[in-house]
Amino acid sequence: MLTLNVRRLRASHIPVSTGWLLGACMEARGKQDLWVRQKPETLKVLREQAIIQSVESSNRIEGVTIPPDRIRPLVIGKARPVDRPEEEIAGYRRALEWIFARKRPTPMTERVILHLHALAQGGSSGDAGQWKSRDNEIVEILPDGERRVRFKPAAARETPALIKALCANYLEACGEDEIPPLLAISTCVLDFLCIHPFRDGNGRVARLLTRLLLVDHGFQVGRYISMERLVEEGKEDYYRLLADCSKGWHEGRNEVVPWWNYFLRVLHRAYGEFERRLEGAEGKPVKSDLVRRAALAQVGPFTLGELAVQFPAASRQLIKKVLGQMKKTGEVKLVGKGRGARWESTADA
Repeated sequence: MLTLNVRRLRASHIPVSTGWLLGACMEARGKQDLWVRQKPETLKVLREQAIIQSVESSNRIEGVTIPPDRIRPLVIGKARPVDRPEEEIAGYRRALEWIFARKRPTPMTERVILHLHALAQGGSSGDAGQWKSRDNEIVEILPDGERRVRFKPAAARETPALIKALCANYLEACGEDEIPPLLAISTCVLDFLCIHPFRDGNGRVARLLTRLLLVDHGFQVGRYISMERLVEEGKEDYYRLLADCSKGWHEGRNEVVPWWNYFLRVLHRAYGEFERRLEGAEGKPVKSDLVRRAALAQVGPFTLGELAVQFPAASRQLIKKVLGQMKKTGEVKLVGKGRGARWESTADA
C-alpha cells in the first residue's frame, strides 16, 4: 500500500527530467550558505514576509481566511485569536516557529506528526493531536454543486499502524545511499496525504511535514521564500497531480514520478526566487526594492493596506513613497480616491 518502500524506490526508474531537477535543487542547496552570509538585512525582511505568506496561503488553501488587517498582528505581533479561523492561523505560525527553532534534526515519528497537528489546529479543537476516529473521504465539489468522492483514504482503524510503518520506511530510505533524500521526502508526503490520518487539517500538516523534512536535510529556502504561496499559486496542478498519483494507491500501483517532478519544481522555483531577490537587492535600498517587486507581483487591484499586510518589515510611509515613485515612472496607477482608492500594475492593464 505505501509508496515509500525501499525495495520499490530502488527499482524505480528516474527519468532525465527528474534527475535534472534533483541536480538543480542539490546545487541550489550548496549555494544557499553563501547567499545567507552575504545579505543579512535582506534575509530579515524575507523571513518576515515568508512567514506571513506561508501562514496565510496554507490556511487559505483549506478555505480558512481572516480579514487582512488581522494577519500581521496574529503572525508577527502578539494579538490573541478571537475565533476558530484565527486560532488556525496562529496555530500554523506556532508550528513553523517550532520547526525553525530546533537546533538539530528530529527523527520523523508518530509523536512528531501528532505534535504538528496539535499546533496547526490551534490546540483548541477536540481532536487536535489525535488520529481520526472515523473513516473519511476526499470529496470534490463540481461547478454545478454536485459532490463527488475523489479518493477514499486509509480506514481509521488502519491509520496508526500505517503512520508507524511510514515513519519506519522513511528512516530506512534516508539511510540508503541509492535513494535521493528529496525523493524520500516527496514520496513520504504523498503517502501521508493518501493515508489522510486526521479528521481535519491534513493539508496543513502535510505542508508542515514538508518543511520539517526539508530543513532536516539542509534545505533552508523555506525560511525565506513561502513554499505554501507557491503551492497556492499552482493549486490546480497540486490537486490534479495528487488525484492522478493517488489512483491505485491502495493496491500499490499508483504513479509517483509526476508527484516527484511537481515537488521538485516547487522547491527549485523557491530557490530561483530566493536567488533573484538577493541579487535584486544588490546596490539598492533593500526594503524599497522588495516593496516594488511585491507591488508588481500583485494580481489585480490592491490597496496600500493589503500590501502592508504582505510586507510587514516595511512601514506604511515607505510603501506609500515607493508606490508614488512607481506611479511617476508609469509602473502602477491609482484608481479612485480616498478609502476606496486602489493601486494597479499597468502591466495588467
